[in-house]
Amino acid sequence: MWCCRLSHLHGRLQNLLSRGVTCSAFQQPNFKSLFPLAIRWHHTASNSLNCAWQQHEDHFELQYANTVMRFDYLWLRDHCRSASCYNSKTHQRSLDTASVDLCIKPKTIRLDETTLFFTWPDGHVTKYDLDWLVKNSYEGQKQKVIQPRILWNAEIYQQAQVPSVDFQSFLETNDGLKNFLQNFLLYGIAFVENVPPTQEHTEKLAERISLIRETIYGRMWYFTSDFSRGDTAYTKLALDRHTDTAYFQEPCGIQVFHCLKHEGTGGRTLLVDGFYAADQVLQKAPEEFELLTKVPLRHEYIENVGECHNHMIGVGPVLNTYPWNKELYLIRYNNYDRAVINTVPYDVVHRWYTAHRTLTVELRRPENEFWVKLKPGRVLFIDNWRVLHGRESFTGYRQLCGCYLTRDDVLNTARLLGLQA
Repeated sequence: MWCCRLSHLHGRLQNLLSRGVTCSAFQQPNFKSLFPLAIRWHHTASNSLNCAWQQHEDHFELQYANTVMRFDYLWLRDHCRSASCYNSKTHQRSLDTASVDLCIKPKTIRLDETTLFFTWPDGHVTKYDLDWLVKNSYEGQKQKVIQPRILWNAEIYQQAQVPSVDFQSFLETNDGLKNFLQNFLLYGIAFVENVPPTQEHTEKLAERISLIRETIYGRMWYFTSDFSRGDTAYTKLALDRHTDTAYFQEPCGIQVFHCLKHEGTGGRTLLVDGFYAADQVLQKAPEEFELLTKVPLRHEYIENVGECHNHMIGVGPVLNTYPWNKELYLIRYNNYDRAVINTVPYDVVHRWYTAHRTLTVELRRPENEFWVKLKPGRVLFIDNWRVLHGRESFTGYRQLCGCYLTRDDVLNTARLLGLQA
């Protein structure tokens, strides 16, 4: 298309020259109308800065820090950080976005050192630091990872020799807490050692990093294999790998496990990095990975045991990614609680089963299984949005306690300690 337009413009120029139009004619006011698509770049180059920008009819284009960025003019007005538009104390917008003309364009644009100034029709001036624009542009975000992670199988995790954190260090020092959270964010699991084997100390541990999320199972849960709830977890049976609470609209973010007592055999805990398995699918069958991010599924929990009566339904795809950078942030995998598939037509259903089988094969590869024996004093934290857990069957008497944590609060604690989360 551009070649055609440029050829057309070249032809018009040749026609003018053949008619004897002098160079002085190019200075006439109506000459620009002959070339409405002519490009005018503004360049600034120095030892420390290499920047070019262009004002288009409907957007502003900026080349800086090896990134080509495009900004809608309304976006540039809406994100103004001047005192009248943004409260820097509360970090909240003061500007009424609905009052801004949808077709607004700047009257003038200028660059001073590393700051761009936009003057709007009403005289208001918005200024942006170039680095701020790179960081907050769509193009910049596409290149940015929201949460750095180390994907693992059993060998990778064991070779990493990720250290546990001592109970007292976890509770009493920010360094201990920060080290724990750094490992948790990177690997999706982390351990705290030397915890007194009581529900009260487990609760105290959990509250150090987050509010405890109260659910239909209560605030802190304490269970044995007495089938006191309508869930296979309350038995001695083996549990295949899964994520919890897929039947919640927002699955619980973090799960805490503490084995207080086990008088018997078996019962090892299985851990599988769901993101590692999903990444294998992405590399081997990208179209199947994409389908698993698109098909919404219902998961359902129906309980009628004793005084517990619940009917929970959660809807969402197996794999959830951020649309701008395709980063995976949540896996919802639970074959026990998956409800009837009736949200897509039959031909999509069969393709989904194929994709689901591909993911399941990766999740079940023996080399991806990390087995650990929970014991009194050792508390396990699991990122329920990433790491699947299960267990082998067991004999004897086994007591576990634990809880769910609100994901927002765990990430909030991590950010306050200077971690990227």
